[in-house]
Amino acid sequence: MDLKNFEEIPSLDLNDFIHGDEETKQNFVKKLGDAWTEIGFVAVKNHGLDENDRTHLYNAVQQFFTLPHEVKVKYEDPEIQGQRGYIGKMKEHAKGYDAPDLKEFYHIGQLNDQNDPDTQEYPQNVFPEEVPDFETYGLKAFKTLEQAGIYLLQAVALYLGLDEHYFDDKVRNGNSILRPIHYFPMTDGAELPEDSVRAAQHTDINLITLLMGASADGLQVLRRDGEWIPITALPEQIVVNVGDMLSRLTNNKLSSTVHRVVNPPKELRHLPRFSIPFFMHPKSAMDLSCLPECIDDDHPKLFSDITAGNYLQERLKEIGF
Repeated sequence: MDLKNFEEIPSLDLNDFIHGDEETKQNFVKKLGDAWTEIGFVAVKNHGLDENDRTHLYNAVQQFFTLPHEVKVKYEDPEIQGQRGYIGKMKEHAKGYDAPDLKEFYHIGQLNDQNDPDTQEYPQNVFPEEVPDFETYGLKAFKTLEQAGIYLLQAVALYLGLDEHYFDDKVRNGNSILRPIHYFPMTDGAELPEDSVRAAQHTDINLITLLMGASADGLQVLRRDGEWIPITALPEQIVVNVGDMLSRLTNNKLSSTVHRVVNPPKELRHLPRFSIPFFMHPKSAMDLSCLPECIDDDHPKLFSDITAGNYLQERLKEIGF
């Protein structure tokens, strides 16, 4: 595949890395690294989430977002800047945009581990008592996708010439977020900001994002020639993309690609769209200084030194939190 002029993103089997022989494993490492270098996206199967778990989670998410507004706001806490629980409609905007995104969402975060002092800074999760499966399957998806992300980062560590387990202690119990999103029906255009879209073009803040298949089309990625390409995945796949933290750490060797969720055509605007990304963050103390392996005479250092926690706070302010 010509990755520079791709029409679809490469597909990989995570079992090739986890259970494959050395040749199969190294082939996975190269394909993943090349894809994240050129386009920043891959589709991955055998990630650990089975169809039953996905179905139960999506059903629970849809049940929650169809609850009355006065019920949903019981789980919103502005004092923690949206780190946990419900975040209401049009509260977030993309960096560089004033118009809010046409969505509402919910944050499930890392559990507090009393044996890990790095997790003590995390707020406690809050779950809707009206939908018990939301907690059960939300937490299961969180841990499953976290482990899949660890495997993918082990593979890319090898691609970068690092120790395979370079990222392990930085991301295990990291400040990650599972975010069920409801892009609500656009049936009352008079109340919507004129320039708003479901998700304006942006790059993700975190290390990598693992995205479960959405309930409807709309996700697009910006190709290097300026063409917007729709991103779709098979039901058994997740889409995984590079975030700004990993791009920064690798001195832009790995590509944090611009993407967006466009508004549906008029005949479909009465329909909702649901999506569940897992934003994989490291612990706040992780040093995001550019790796020496990614700096040379042809690729001078592009970024100042900063920790993951400080970088996250900077970016959250830029998008409205």
